Amino acid sequence: QLQLVESGGGLVQPGGSLRLSCAASGFTLNYYAIGWFRQAPGKEREGVSCISSSGGITNYADSVKGRFTISRDNAKNTVYLQMNSLKPEDTAVYYCGRGERYYCSGYTPQAPVHYWGNGTLVTVSS
Repeated sequence: QLQLVESGGGLVQPGGSLRLSCAASGFTLNYYAIGWFRQAPGKEREGVSCISSSGGITNYADSVKGRFTISRDNAKNTVYLQMNSLKPEDTAVYYCGRGERYYCSGYTPQAPVHYWGNGTLVTVSS
């Protein structure tokens, strides 16, 4: 069974930080680029960041560049998203997705992207 389980979300004040985790099971992460996506209320899902299979390449959407950092620990089959200087507009359900191969296409993995988790909710509010 292929799974991606997101965790680490919660309520945080503007300017605060969170670290999200994406834990994979049923496959090994080391062959795949992994991306973080988010979907805010009333909006479509958008790409946030992507990391290549080895972690050597990372890309970010302009909206989060300089504030978010994606990383991975292939030994733990886990990808992380460190989120700093959070803003209310970062409020969304965050999902991780697996790309088709090793590399990113911009700040998303190569299509098709597979989502097997339910996401984790990040709420940035005072």
